[in-house]
Amino acid sequence: MSYVRDMDEIYRSHASSVYRFLCSMTADPSLAEELTQETFYQATKSIHRYNGRCKLFVWLCQIGKHLYFDHLKREKRFHRSVNWERLEQEPAASIFDLPEEALALKERLGALNHQIENLTKKQQEVVFLRASVDLSFREIGELLGQTENWARVTFYRAKTKLREGDDGA
Repeated sequence: MSYVRDMDEIYRSHASSVYRFLCSMTADPSLAEELTQETFYQATKSIHRYNGRCKLFVWLCQIGKHLYFDHLKREKRFHRSVNWERLEQEPAASIFDLPEEALALKERLGALNHQIENLTKKQQEVVFLRASVDLSFREIGELLGQTENWARVTFYRAKTKLREGDDGA
């Protein structure tokens, strides 16, 4: 009985963050939801293998990432592609009621979209994990098989590149 309660607590504590992480990887909310459910199913089956060397959230994201890569292999289209247009349109439609504010947001997101496309894939990944999933640099490093310092430097370089692009616009 305690095991079921523990897994329920783990799910309640981490499901939305795992979902956001998978959304940032897949750019597909329904696929992210499906993968989130599968992540927790797999975690339940293999919780005995969790050794505590990383945070539980990082371990769950690693499971989710591997499930996504398995999905891509099954679909035979192994490339990470973020649907920037979807990310650009959704906040404008859901956050603001006033058309002027929605248009201004869409324009700002469009400019940011263009700048982010100029980042390397690793920089894009680190920026998303930091900004949308709110992971620490240590967690990002662990998740991507790198060091905390690597994540910090990659984020700093991406931020610098984005600021340079903003000045030049």
